Amino acid sequence: MEPSSARHIEFQGKTIEVDEDGNLKHVEDWSEELADYLSKADGIELSKDHWDVIKFCRWYYLTYQNCPHPKFIVKNLNKGLEAARYTVKYLYDLFREQPVMKACKYAGIPFTAGCT
Repeated sequence: MEPSSARHIEFQGKTIEVDEDGNLKHVEDWSEELADYLSKADGIELSKDHWDVIKFCRWYYLTYQNCPHPKFIVKNLNKGLEAARYTVKYLYDLFREQPVMKACKYAGIPFTAGCT
């Protein structure tokens, strides 16, 4: 999946605008199927833990119009767990490099500088 010079992708018969980093321009264009498509294009197969991070980031952005900081993601995803499963290192294990940027991309939200 390479965005064209007009910065868009074709998905399920629709033309979807993306920014220079491949993030959706319009959050309403997002779907779980599109997230799966984008992640596979990056070589990442989404697991339940990926989805937990993606859905949290999407909720946070729709609530606060900003992407969450990695430590905030970890703190919130570990709430209610007997053992702290999520760590910043684990986010890097899940998404490789730039985990918040990738999670935002798959969540269909813009990445805000300072959230790395």
